[in-house]
Amino acid sequence: MSTPTVFIAGASRGLGLEFARQYAIAGWRVIAGVRNPLKASELMRVKGAEVVPLDVTSANAIAGAAWHADEAPLDLLIINAGVYGPDTTQFAAPGDEDFNRVMHTNVLGPIRLIQVFGDAVAQARGKIVALSSGMGSIANTSAGDHIVYRASKAALNMVVQGAAQTYGPRGVTVLSISPGWVRTDMGGPAATLEAYDSVRAMRSTIEATGEAEQGAFLNYDGKRIAW
Repeated sequence: MSTPTVFIAGASRGLGLEFARQYAIAGWRVIAGVRNPLKASELMRVKGAEVVPLDVTSANAIAGAAWHADEAPLDLLIINAGVYGPDTTQFAAPGDEDFNRVMHTNVLGPIRLIQVFGDAVAQARGKIVALSSGMGSIANTSAGDHIVYRASKAALNMVVQGAAQTYGPRGVTVLSISPGWVRTDMGGPAATLEAYDSVRAMRSTIEATGEAEQGAFLNYDGKRIAW
């Protein structure tokens, strides 16, 4: 039985780094994409992880990362790269630069990643997992703060739906998963989950999903989140 391969976009720290650690320990071939490999010192210490340069805001960088991955069959693509954007505590329009940065990273980047890596995932009849957020749920919205981040994650969920329609018939399962409120640079010290526990739960959820969850929006523990 061949060694399964995972490509993680955004693996230099936080959840992406923890995914790399856990999949490497589990015996997977781990290809970890980061914006600046020279600064990814913790990732470099993950035994077995192959670190490749990847800036998800650059179409050329995404194509280059796919070349580094040899375009071989890919069992799992995890799209973790993302930014929070302006830390607004009320409904407020961001500046053009902040808006473009969030949308390019959180929405356009995933579209490009799926387009470039989709064939490799289809070869393995594998899975594509985009890390979304409960803040991207329109049905559960109870505040207007951080509106650009919320909007970007709602848009990411639509990207997942479109990818599920496109790649599902080719045997690929496409999912959105919320990691929960995790103690990372983005989540902050008051968060309720450690990265290790969130990733361990997400790995179990990813492994358990199949055609019935095609295009689903799931919590880290496998429960469905309302759109």
